[in-house]
Amino acid sequence: MPDSPDNARRLLQAAGHVERRDAELLLAAAWSLTRSQLLAREMDPVPAGVAARFAQQVEQRAAGVPVAYLLGHREFWSLPFEVTPAVLVPRPETELLVERVLHLVTAHAAEVADLGTGSGAIAVSLAHERPSWRVLGTDASADALAVARRNGEKHAGGRVEWRAGDWYAPLAGRRFDAIASNPPYIAESDPALASDGVRHEPRVALTPGSDGMSALRTLINGAPGHLEPGGWLVLEHGADQGAAVRAALVARGFAHVTSHTDLAGHDRVTEGNLPHARF
Repeated sequence: MPDSPDNARRLLQAAGHVERRDAELLLAAAWSLTRSQLLAREMDPVPAGVAARFAQQVEQRAAGVPVAYLLGHREFWSLPFEVTPAVLVPRPETELLVERVLHLVTAHAAEVADLGTGSGAIAVSLAHERPSWRVLGTDASADALAVARRNGEKHAGGRVEWRAGDWYAPLAGRRFDAIASNPPYIAESDPALASDGVRHEPRVALTPGSDGMSALRTLINGAPGHLEPGGWLVLEHGADQGAAVRAALVARGFAHVTSHTDLAGHDRVTEGNLPHARF
């Protein structure tokens, strides 16, 4: 007996112009199944409404819309984070930044800030792992903060403090044991900004303009005024920016400056320690 024209296998085959895994995730979500359940039912007929929704999302994915925007969530630090076009899609590489902050800050009752928080992935993950810490997340985008706040309520019991503003402006009069950030670091001339998925993400969260280092320098130069002596600045950056970030940290007087590589072997996160002697 021939396969039904609307079973899952045929729909996935017809979506061959997008990656197979992406198609499976979209069809599973449209059908309210897990990916494993979908694969076990690939010969089953797909309801017409599910098939129509899947076809629409496949075309959006083919146009470059990230799967995470279509699904409305992305896993980060083993937690499902809500994502919308107002925020960057959290990347696995950024988990390294979370790992470094957790490793460097050993105090039971620490204060940590995440600047340019976006979806809140960094701040919420830290608060989830360290319930005794006071974590602050900031962003210049009110829409991004709304997403971050919802993620904080879901995964950290509302324990993250959120403030609106650009970089250090919301931190006036406060000092922290660590400041973390994944700032925009792609130069506006970089063709990567037009690549699949990326071109649909908020441009302001990807590029600071013609100089990809400008936001990183702002963070490095302003950090001593908001770190406790002995505190850490931990930054994510581009694969080719490690040396420049290390040099800028050393020039600003930071000690124990070290870069850490991502799974591809590229410098991805660089940290520096503020000496106990005040600047």
